[in-house]
Amino acid sequence: MTLTRISPGEKLTPRQQLGLNLVSRLSSGRDVILAIDLTESVGLNDQARIRLRQIVQDSIQPGDYIYIVPFARDVVLGELTPSINPLGEPIKYIDRSEENIAQLLEKIPLTSDSKYYGTDIQRAELRVYQGIAQINHHRLQRRQLIKPQSVIWLTDAPLFTEPGITSDIWIETPADSALRIANSPESQERQAWMEILPMNKRSLSITTGENKPYTLTVVDIKPTVQEFCTPAPGNRETCLVNPYLRQQLWLPGLILLLIIASLCAWGYKLHRSQKNWQLSIEIPEQEEQICRLKNKQKIAIGEDDGTYPDSIPCPGGEVRAYLERQGERLYLVPLNSGLPLIHYNGREIASRTPISGSKFRLNCPDNRQRDYEMNIQIKK
Repeated sequence: MTLTRISPGEKLTPRQQLGLNLVSRLSSGRDVILAIDLTESVGLNDQARIRLRQIVQDSIQPGDYIYIVPFARDVVLGELTPSINPLGEPIKYIDRSEENIAQLLEKIPLTSDSKYYGTDIQRAELRVYQGIAQINHHRLQRRQLIKPQSVIWLTDAPLFTEPGITSDIWIETPADSALRIANSPESQERQAWMEILPMNKRSLSITTGENKPYTLTVVDIKPTVQEFCTPAPGNRETCLVNPYLRQQLWLPGLILLLIIASLCAWGYKLHRSQKNWQLSIEIPEQEEQICRLKNKQKIAIGEDDGTYPDSIPCPGGEVRAYLERQGERLYLVPLNSGLPLIHYNGREIASRTPISGSKFRLNCPDNRQRDYEMNIQIKK
């Protein structure tokens, strides 16, 4: 499968950048490019090997895809480069076992080669940055999750130089390189990639065995793709990024909304359960009585012995029943007192019964069948 070569696109909005970052968090791993200068001026000594092992052992994570990209006059990928992958076949980093680390380190060219000379560093930058943009563009076209990317440069050549590189800046650039000309298409394309990709650069100087310095530079690139918006019929335009974000984020967004709604409902229910209820009790020829009822609290019906904070008067000389609150529900729980059963809305109650509605009527008959009626209203 061959895809169109990607070029620098249009500037993304902050909302699109946020969306792409969210998409990348749904995937596992990153793209990590090890760009290694093969020329004799860069000899990876013991210190460099230690630092490479540090990077592999401590910084590269399981699930990362590792691209090893040697370069000199141009990148050197061999004959195995597939047409859809401009940086060669990646190595998937499975775990941090010593065997896996050793296998990865074996594939890194740790020694220079005399047949390679004349590092064209700007061409290497162009090829690498265009290549990593192509990798995420392939994912966008195939509706796959994009990844954050990092480039680890090991070279004594200067990085991030201005377009057009003279011998005063870097003597090794081949004389026939188009990158020596500031306004050449290659120079302009390289500069466009340097400006459009969201890069963060960190460097460390290392000295070779011949006491010559070179630099280990890590360039982290936030997850991004190139946006292309094209006019379409009907006074509209067709773009790449927003449809991609909708396709990738609708299901996670829906799940997130459901989780948020569930948390809000749970929080509201918890708040309601902790809120005190007010019970207004009206008894004929008596003053209205107000009781407060907390969650998991009871109110006695009858002459209370001090067990409950509030009680509702009822003839009989002892507690006949109680009202029990459990969250948003209220229950009438009769006791075996030897007296006639309490009536709830005209119905005799012999077992634990849920109260429905915010208003209800209780009747407490005594042994002489005298009825003691009360109307109760709940204010939540």
